[in-house]
Order: sequence, then structure tokens, then C-alpha cells
Amino acid sequence: MRDVNSLNKVILVGRLGQKPELRVLPQGDRSFARFSLATNEKSYNPTTNESTMKVEWHRIVVWGKQAEFCERYLDQGRQVLVEGKLRTRSWQDKDGNKRTSTEIEAFNVILLGRREGGPEGEHHERRPAPPTTPAYQDPAVTDFPADEDAPGDAGGDDEVPF
Repeated sequence: MRDVNSLNKVILVGRLGQKPELRVLPQGDRSFARFSLATNEKSYNPTTNESTMKVEWHRIVVWGKQAEFCERYLDQGRQVLVEGKLRTRSWQDKDGNKRTSTEIEAFNVILLGRREGGPEGEHHERRPAPPTTPAYQDPAVTDFPADEDAPGDAGGDDEVPF
């Protein structure tokens, strides 16, 4: 049960760094997807009259039907709203070193922006509307294989790659 005086909630609006990768846990039929999300923050320095853009990368993990939804409908560069909570996990790498990772465990992913297919008013073949996202269910398995080579971990002040 959650402490009444605490809250672990994350809300992000950003663009995908790559298409989500769907995986299935070896222990059963539990699926999950991972992707990176870039958020931009613009700051202005009145002394120099210059503005700078800082890109922050976030690692996102999605479970179950929501993961299948993300793998099917999300592509690199797509703008989404992600709701979730912070999770930190630990594992041992191939060399036996202890590693930790903090990521957002998403329970809701909402597509934003214009529909794909071009400017408004033009006739285009319509894609079927994505299904509404299912309600969040806490995963039965909370520890899953490490993703040592996940994109978005390099961090820093890199520009968004799209």
C-alpha cells in the first residue's frame, strides 16, 4: 500500500528515439517493450541574449498489452505523452559487476500530434484507429533481463536524432 504522504508519478511529453522493441520474458508469456524518449528544455540567457536547447533522454519500459500497442503504433520521432512511475533496478553484467538502472515504468502511452499521411484536406488511405490503451496492471515479474546496449543511455547534450 502506498504511503499517503508520498507519490511516485512521472508525466513526460517527448519524441521517440527509436521504434519500441517488444520482448517476451523466458519464464512465460509476459511481454514488455523498451524505448527511449527525448524531452527538450529551452533556456534563455538575458546577459548574452542567447537561448540554448538541452535534450534529456529517458528510458521507458511498458508491459503487457500496452507494450504490444507501443510496438505496433509507435515509430522513431513520434510525439507521445507517457505516464508512469520511476523504477530503479540492479543486476550483474557479463563481467560480474553490479549495475543499476533507473527508468520509467509506463502505464499509459498516448499518441500526440497529427495523424500520419500528409497535410489536412488531402485524401489518403486511412490506417485503422489504434485501440484504446488498457488499464495498467502491475507486472507479476518485476525484474527482467538487463539491456546493456539500450539507446538513450549515452546522455549528454546531444541533439534529437530526427
